[in-house]
Amino acid sequence: MKYIHIALAATALVAAPAFASKELAQKNACLACHATDKKLVGPAFQDVGRKYAGQKDAQDALAASIKKGGAGKWGPVPMPAQAALSDADAKTLAGWVLAGAK
Repeated sequence: MKYIHIALAATALVAAPAFASKELAQKNACLACHATDKKLVGPAFQDVGRKYAGQKDAQDALAASIKKGGAGKWGPVPMPAQAALSDADAKTLAGWVLAGAK
């Protein structure tokens, strides 16, 4: 029984960052324009992750793009700047997206 509790606790610790990142995306209205696996107003998070995959400093580059916004990368609709988002939260969201937004 003790081992079951340890296993459950370890699973919760591993899953917590992903859950916290999805919660962070919801809190900051990212899901109003993006979905995990399909295009809405903006690209799917999984498509964004694939675009940045393998790039040097991908997490930092994506975090900067989240904070600064941009236009022309994914079509005519611009990504508004998320300047009020902390650098740490932007980096957390970027890491979550790069990991498949699961």
